[in-house]
Amino acid sequence: MLGDSGFGTPPRRRGSGNVLTHIIMAVLGAALAIGLLLSFYSPSGGPSLPGSGAVPSPGTSTAPLSGGEQAIVSKVEPGLVIINATLQYDGEIAAGTGMVINADGLVLTNNHVIEGSTKITATVVSTGKTYPATVVGYDVTGDVALIQLQDASGLTTVPVGNSSAVRDGDPVVALGNAEGQGRISVTAGQVTGLNQTITASDEGGSTASETLNGMIQTNAGIAPGDSGGPLSSLAGVIGMDTAGNDASGQQAAAGFAIPVNTALSVARQIAAGHASSIITIGYPPFVGIFTGSGSSSSPQSQQQQEQQNGGFGSSQACYTSNADVTVPSAIAPVSSGTLVLGTICGSPAASAGMTGGAVITAVNGQAVGSPGDLTGILSRFHPGEVIAVTWVSPSGQRTTSSLRLAAGPPQ
Repeated sequence: MLGDSGFGTPPRRRGSGNVLTHIIMAVLGAALAIGLLLSFYSPSGGPSLPGSGAVPSPGTSTAPLSGGEQAIVSKVEPGLVIINATLQYDGEIAAGTGMVINADGLVLTNNHVIEGSTKITATVVSTGKTYPATVVGYDVTGDVALIQLQDASGLTTVPVGNSSAVRDGDPVVALGNAEGQGRISVTAGQVTGLNQTITASDEGGSTASETLNGMIQTNAGIAPGDSGGPLSSLAGVIGMDTAGNDASGQQAAAGFAIPVNTALSVARQIAAGHASSIITIGYPPFVGIFTGSGSSSSPQSQQQQEQQNGGFGSSQACYTSNADVTVPSAIAPVSSGTLVLGTICGSPAASAGMTGGAVITAVNGQAVGSPGDLTGILSRFHPGEVIAVTWVSPSGQRTTSSLRLAAGPPQ
């Protein structure tokens, strides 16, 4: 599966006005603005699927919490993790939050927290211990992801409530790794809306927006870094903090959470290995190229579009990140296909001799046009499979190479 990912995006944080943005914290953005469509990543091995029984059902906390805000915090906080993700090919480091839902280290979080990550670590709040984490699976359209802490056991889990019982005006507490400070912050408020439909994106609109339905709205203050954290009531965790806006003029600040029933339903499908058109199990396949974006099948049009973002330059043989990628001035003399801006060192594409300026014209004999066409074709394959990629070099040489797909960052 290919996926569009911000290339040189500004820090991901909550926006202002009536613009809803994801509340992940990211720093060290690269300077350019061309698209990273494919990248290469070799995780140390994905987790075995835990099975649907490893995911709790809604309302499984032993009893309603009592004692107000402090009681909620004391019960929920020990089951949280602070997530740090390295996005090597985007030149960023992201910070978010996750909820332990199984004592053996199964963690629920937002997909946008782990999107594009080449390394994930999670620090358990109750013990301070940091674990490497692997991706069990994710749902891009629902913004839900499931990760597994490696060699974890005996962890404290969050008390799970039932979001179907939530009512307007219910007191709630939002917890999370606000501002990426590496500790849990707490804010209190109320439920101010149910079954809300929102459109959220990263600040600045650098990546595609997503529409989320059935959201819980709250006036509890949430901040960048809270993504994946719990929205909790006296019944336990009722939602997963996902997006928000800032107060502007007379507009009140608002935060939005995915109902916990919805998030757990997706997590259960992932844990059972039920892949679908929207659910990816494990890591997606990648060949290791940077491309542009858009719907044009003309390599020349793709070149002109990206030239407006980054300018022409001489291509390197390969790249280790997006920081130095420029738009190649010399490209293959073909009228249709996906223009390669550069390849990632050590990737299948680089090993085959592909460089910036090449144009991919076919996969397994099927013609390739725009980057979107390539996305659709490759989405049918899995890491480890071998595909035949036909490409033309800037000098006009046509080559068909057998490439073994690698495992790529979650998209």
